[in-house]
Amino acid sequence: MLEVAEEDILKSLRRDNPWWNALVEGPFVTYTKRRGYFDPFRQSALNFQVKRSAILMGPRRVGKTVLLQQIIESAIEKVLPRNCILYVSLDTPLYSGMSLEKLLDLYEKVSRCDPAARRLIVFDEVQYLKDWEIHLKVLTDKHPNTRFIASGSAAAALRLKSHESGAGRFTDFYLPPLTFAEFLDFSDVEKELIQPEPQGRTLRYKTSNINALNTQFLNYLNYGGYPEAVLNEDIRKNSQRYLGRDIIDKVLLRDLPSLYGIQDIQELNRLFTTIAYHSGGEISLEALASSSGVAKNTISKYLEYLEAAFLIVRVRRVDENGKTFKKTMQFKAYLSNPSMRAALFAPLAEDDPAMGAMVETAIFSQWFHSEQLRTIHYARWKSGRQHREVDLVRVDPATLRPSWAYEVKWSDRFVDQPGELRALVEFALKNGLDRTPVGATTKTRTSESTVDGVTIRHFPCALHCYQIGRNVIEGRPA
Repeated sequence: MLEVAEEDILKSLRRDNPWWNALVEGPFVTYTKRRGYFDPFRQSALNFQVKRSAILMGPRRVGKTVLLQQIIESAIEKVLPRNCILYVSLDTPLYSGMSLEKLLDLYEKVSRCDPAARRLIVFDEVQYLKDWEIHLKVLTDKHPNTRFIASGSAAAALRLKSHESGAGRFTDFYLPPLTFAEFLDFSDVEKELIQPEPQGRTLRYKTSNINALNTQFLNYLNYGGYPEAVLNEDIRKNSQRYLGRDIIDKVLLRDLPSLYGIQDIQELNRLFTTIAYHSGGEISLEALASSSGVAKNTISKYLEYLEAAFLIVRVRRVDENGKTFKKTMQFKAYLSNPSMRAALFAPLAEDDPAMGAMVETAIFSQWFHSEQLRTIHYARWKSGRQHREVDLVRVDPATLRPSWAYEVKWSDRFVDQPGELRALVEFALKNGLDRTPVGATTKTRTSESTVDGVTIRHFPCALHCYQIGRNVIEGRPA
């Protein structure tokens, strides 16, 4: 097998690390806008007192590489000499098949940075290297003064391997798609539209112009999950070309088949397209297998792969008493990013029939960085001849009892007709939630109503979406 000349590799490293040249001035970043997660990740990634490597995970196009560039720029400004920082993108064909150790050896040849000194080494798109977790574990132990960061788009697969081989040596950090709060910040309208209302540990918010906020919310649903679409008008206008094909071509047709050896790519593509079009819909493995002619175990694996790439998230069902089922036969599947649907099909209009499902998808997506996500479910049960459903239910992990519940509506109708929220009222009465308010989102109105002794708070969906995202980013109860 022919090998790449060492000098060509060194040229590539020099090109990708322009800060090594003292004559080259920054900034070295593509975009100067920072994600809300920048500060917490920087605190973890540049903490040389902790002898661990950081694993940055997240879907494609959410800004992982830009975040890494910003971390490097911050390190140059405050912590490290320029020559003690290395960035390598492992999806570069020139590095194909090279081990992390070999790349580090080549860097040490040209860096003039003492290997025992403090260094920052960044391996981007690390999933392209077989057994990366074993290599990184060895390097983490061998170089205690070096902070290693590895990033990748197959987030769940990375997490699994980091837990298996990097216990005590790796710290996981998940970067989700843009939250609605970040979208407003990137669009330079957050301060204009949002005002804080402190209430104890939880920070609440209000808006002086709900119609303007809803206009931005619709923009968020259509393209706001991707930083480059928010900041680049050409990409925003052609999201189906720039983003939709990227999802299909790079994730479904390349990443997942190469990582998991998938043979029938079209089967996987059809399944994802169906879920994307019906995001928030309840899925039955039996029904999917029957309608598609694909075996249940194959569909189950495909769902795992789609979750591994953080294209979807599955939400478990509970019954009318908040109890989970021993066998997960039915569940809801949501796109991890509401704007993915518009990138694949067409932008949504305010009165589009899919708005209700995509609003629900948007609310779930705000929780993706939070540990609370695993405690959030939906409830569905049979009451007489009818099925009842509540969109969001949080089950307290300590008591295994529901602690709050609410319905997601893109309508003001239920403020005037709260009795139509029968499932929510019934669930609250069965689970003692009549002593604490349950909720129902609206399109524009804020109000409170009472049905059968159950207090229902009504609040605008866009404002609620903002509040979850902002509080999760800043580490407060959402």
